[in-house]
Formats: sequence, structure tokens, C-alpha cells
Amino acid sequence: MDDSDEFGFSSGDEAAFAIACENSGVQIKRKHTNSGDNDESPAKRQFPRGFPRQSPLAVKILNEKFGLDAFRLEQEAVIARLLDGGSAVVVFPTGGGKSLCYQVPAVAFAELDKQAGIRGPNGGGVTIVVSPLIALMKDQVDALVKRKIKAACMDSTKTRQQYMQINDDLKAGVLQLLYCAPERLNNEGFIQSIKSVRGGVRLVAVDEAHCISEWGHAFRPDYLKVARFVTEIQAERVVCLTATATPKVAQDICDAFSIEKSGLFRTTMYRPNLRLVAEATSTKQEKFPKIFKFLRENLGSTIIYVTLKKQAEALSEDLQRQGFHAKHFHAGMETDIKTKVQDEFMTSNTMIIVATIAFGMGIDKADIRNIIHFDIPSSVEGYSQQIGRAGRDGKPSVCLFYLCQEDFYMRNIFTYGDLPSRHSVRQFLEDVCCPANRQLEAGDSFSVNHYDQSRQHDIRPNALAILYSQLELRFNYIRAGTPRYSNYTYEPIIQHSIKEDESASAMAIKSSTRKASKWHHVDVEAAGNRQGVNRADIVRKLNEWSESGIISLKTSGLQHVYHIVQKLPPTSHELDDIMEKLYTQMLDREQQDLRRTKEVIRLITSKTCISRGLAAYFDDDSHELPTECGHCTWCETRSQVVLPDIPPSPPNHALANKIVQACKVMDDPRFLARIAFGITSPRVTTLKLGKHELFGSMNTCDFMELVRTFAEICGNDSSEYTSAVLAT
Repeated sequence: MDDSDEFGFSSGDEAAFAIACENSGVQIKRKHTNSGDNDESPAKRQFPRGFPRQSPLAVKILNEKFGLDAFRLEQEAVIARLLDGGSAVVVFPTGGGKSLCYQVPAVAFAELDKQAGIRGPNGGGVTIVVSPLIALMKDQVDALVKRKIKAACMDSTKTRQQYMQINDDLKAGVLQLLYCAPERLNNEGFIQSIKSVRGGVRLVAVDEAHCISEWGHAFRPDYLKVARFVTEIQAERVVCLTATATPKVAQDICDAFSIEKSGLFRTTMYRPNLRLVAEATSTKQEKFPKIFKFLRENLGSTIIYVTLKKQAEALSEDLQRQGFHAKHFHAGMETDIKTKVQDEFMTSNTMIIVATIAFGMGIDKADIRNIIHFDIPSSVEGYSQQIGRAGRDGKPSVCLFYLCQEDFYMRNIFTYGDLPSRHSVRQFLEDVCCPANRQLEAGDSFSVNHYDQSRQHDIRPNALAILYSQLELRFNYIRAGTPRYSNYTYEPIIQHSIKEDESASAMAIKSSTRKASKWHHVDVEAAGNRQGVNRADIVRKLNEWSESGIISLKTSGLQHVYHIVQKLPPTSHELDDIMEKLYTQMLDREQQDLRRTKEVIRLITSKTCISRGLAAYFDDDSHELPTECGHCTWCETRSQVVLPDIPPSPPNHALANKIVQACKVMDDPRFLARIAFGITSPRVTTLKLGKHELFGSMNTCDFMELVRTFAEICGNDSSEYTSAVLAT
């Protein structure tokens, strides 16, 4: 299963910036100051209202810095609002030019300061761009730097020296744009350094803003904290950008940042050059000859979307054997290989990429002629986003969707795999609210290893992150701090350099190192306690040695730090109440995901124009959209796409009893149902059940019927599962 997220963001980045905070030299207690000719707080600084819809300054920057003649869609209206001091929500289709909506203002702020007579020697402040996609951040920064625009990106590839340079540039007010991932907003050092930026934070741009809404199709728990971050750093204004937002999601975004309705800018999703074609097959195997035939008749750059990494690899090999120029792409590949494949695709006009959803975000290629969905997308939003990558040059392009009943099995694996059981949620809460943590007072902190907790309580990492976010934002018990490593191990390379270093941090390291034949283990906490040296100084010294080639350094054991906001709940009754609220909310999300799949199928199989169906889903009533598009399956054939009706098999009670006996688990019906259905989980991996002969032995059954069956076998009350079965 492709367990990477939609945007290719790795938790390794979180680990990297944990070190960066310890190494950056940021003074956490530094107070927020603004120097310059005018010391007015940037959060309160306002320009005269009533900026014209057409801004000569914005057009000048567009021409001179970006080499473009004119704005498109509602770009200029958005920019005018931002330059006027307002905030905005931008819903433009994929390829609609959302990035210019914050890049142009970021360049304009210094000139506006000058015109208003409030510019000091400290520059025009910084625009922070929050984006979940590392590759896109890097690409945009590279492009901006080439245009002589001062931009930087904080990500896991940066060295300690690069981090320090970025921090220095921030403090000096040199940077115009700083890109970072939403997870960085938990970094205390980063927050403090942002508060001390000369010129202040002029704008926070939130890319992929649908992730803020819990009903958005790519919800990320760390996005929930962006609004709080904006308030804490006293940002002047916000612009939230997405290619896919239903009215409900758009309203959630507006509510999160207190943006009035006049600040919502939405353009039509309709693309007249896209031919939307769909076809049902009886089996997945029938799709292959159809794809080969289609590609021979429709030449050009093509993306084929699949669900699994192994599918991407296998299908690309099949295409190569058929004589096509094809490569695969997924988040599990080495970075340099992914970069090479992507670069080749960008310069070719015949190449076929077979990819998971990790490919395509931020791909600025205008001549993609074909988008093929080999599997069912997770949502209408995902489908819309992916087909939006075709035909950006305005030329005819084909978006082909193959579907069959087998596809639902894969979608169900993703949907039903994310919700932990009530039992798991209760265990998690008891772990967080253990006796030691309940003794902690407000301001104290505790640390945990998410990987260990995930395995111990059988909760997938993203679901675990959601639970912690809810304890933080909904219940206000904790607040996430800067993660840090617990294990530092090094191999001495230049022994005399270590011996000759007599700094306090070096002496602390040497006094607390357990030596082995090759690798030496440093007890960082003990080193600091014994010598009275700050932990950050010890970590910084280890990294200095590493970057100088004095040692070879390894780090492990990432610990997530949480600060107590108020005393944790002490009673079992209170934990039960929290558990029910958390579980109900997560169950609602599961039902929402199931509905999303049905909405995709309804869009493709209805007796209506597919383009019109897309418009209705996003509440797009644009006059540009005709009554019928004339270039989708329904409009061309007047024939409904019909899926063969294959009802699920009833649960096999004999097999179910064998699974109970093999697993020796009687406390978690949902876990047992996962074994039967073939869904991996942390506990499945720990018990090495993924290769058991019974794993996936009932994968043609309805999953919730399996849960109810195992509840009855284990003597649990199955009534709580009945409503869920009926809902699905």
C-alpha cells in the first residue's frame, strides 16, 4: 500500500527541523521588536483603503519580475485586496496561477512602504508561504531567486549553515518570501524567530488550504494550527489558496481566518478543451488492452494514476514491453531518481508516467495530452485536481477513467484502515494520561515516540496525529512543542580534533560518551545535567563536528514534545467522555470518506453531463459553462456508464473463528476484521500477520459486516456497529 501522503511530505522533515531548531542559535526568549524609521507595529500598519482593482504597481511587478503581460482570472482582484490590507480565500482551478497571488504582493510590500513613507532600513517584511509539498517549494524558490527575488525554503535538505543563514536573513529583514511546511509551525524556535523579523510578517500564504477543513479531501491535522500561528506572529493578512473546495470547505477556511464573504474569490472549474471519458470493465485485467489501444491512438505526454507503488512499477513495465516510453513514479523512490524521472517527463512530449498521487502537484507542464485513472480517485476533488493537469496549453486533451467493482476493494482498504478501534483510542488516552503525566502542572512537558505509540495501540501515524491535535485544539489539554532526537551516536574520524576541543559543550560530550569499538553513544540529557551545559549547545557541537568531518553522526529516536496547558483529566469517567467524542468524530470522517467514493462513482455513472456534474459539486454556476459540454461520455454517447453489480460475499464464520484462534485476540473486533479483509496496521505488522494464510481471506465481504461478525464471536456488543453498517 502506498502509505505516503498526497504531497510527498515525509516525517523525516519534521526530524530535520527538530535538529535545526537546536542548532540554529535562535534565542527563544528574544522579545518581538521592530526597528527602522517607523516603529509602528507591522500588525497594525495599514495602507489607505480603496486600492483600485487594477494596481499599476502589481502590473509593473508582473511585467518586470515575472515576464508576463497581464493577469488572468481573478488574480489582480485578489492582489489588489491584499495590497489594500485585506485577507482572501482563492479557489482557482489547477494551473490557474494561484502562486502569483502571493508572490506579487510579497515583492510589492517594500515599494508600498516607501510610497507610504514608513519604510525603514529594515526592508519590507516577509511573506511566509505554508505548503505541504517540498518539491513545489524548492521549484518556486529556485524560480524566484533566478528573478532576483529574495526567497528561501526551510526543508529537510538544508545544512545547519544554511539554516543559520536563513535565520540571519530573516532577522535582518532581507527575505521577501520564506517557504515552510505546516509541521514547522510546532517549532518553538521558528515561531520566536518569526516574531523578531524586521518589518514583520506582511502576509501568510496557505497553499492547499482545503487541508484546513476537517471535511477537506486531504485533511492534515497540522493545518488546523495555521490560524493560531497567524495570530501569534501578528501577521498583517492571510491568503488561503486551493484548487478544490466545496462551498462547505471554502466556508471552513473563511471561518478559520475570520475572512468575510467578500474575500472569497472563486473561478469556474470548467475546461472546454478537456474531453472527459469513462468506461466500466468487468475485471481489472480488462483495462490493460484498452489502455494500450488508447495510448497508440492518442499520442503525447501522459500521466496514468494508480493507487499502489507496486502497481506503478508493474504497469510501467507492461507499457515498456508494449513499446511505449514509460516510467514509474511514487513516493518510495530515491529523491535523485524521482528528480531524474520528473525532469525527463518535463522535456519529453511522448513520455508516459505511471504514478501514485505523489506525482503531479506543482508540475508546470502545459502539454500533457492524456490523464488516465486506472483506479478510483479518493474524491471528486482529487479527480478534478488530477484532470486539471491536462491541456494547460488550451489544446484538446483526454481524461480517461476506467472503473470496475474490484477497484472498491482498494479504496476500502484506505478508508477502513485509518480508523482505530474504540479499544485503541481508549488505550491511547490512558497512555497520554498516565499517572506520571497527570502529576504534571501547566507549563511542564512530556515526550513520546509516535512510532512506538502507533505500534503499541494499533493506530496509524496520521490518525495518531489527529488524536494529538484534537487534545490540543479541541480539548486544550496540551500544546505540541519542538520534536527532538533522543539518540546521538558518532564514529570518530579525526580523533585529535575531538581531544583538542576544550569547549564546555565538547567536554560535556566527552564526559557522557559510552565508547564502543566503532560507534560511540552520547547521552545528551546526562551530558547537560552533569556539566550544566544547554542541551542545544551539545547538539550544536555534535553537528559542528559532523559538518567538519571530525565525526560521522547518526541520530534516531525522534521524540515528540508536548507542553501541559491544563491538568490532564484524572478520572476514568472523563477519559470515557473524551474517548467517545474523539471516536465519534473519527467515525464521521470514515463515513465521509465512504461518501466521497460514492460521489466519484455517481459523477461518472449518472445520466448527466460530467462537466456539469463537476460544476454542481463545486457549486460553480459560471455562465461560461454550457448546459451540456458536448465532450464527455454522456454528451457524446447518451449512454450511462454502468458498473456490473457484484454483491459482497457473506462472512464465513468458520474462517472467522480460525482468525480469532490464530491471532489470539478477543478485545478488538475491528482489528480481526482487518486481518480478514487484508488491511495492514501497526499491530498487524508487529504480530507478523500480513503474510499469514488467513490475511485477506475474506476480502470480498463487506468490511463492516466483518466487524459485526467478529464482535459477536468475541462476545462484544455488536449493536454499536449496526448503525455504521447501515450508514455504509
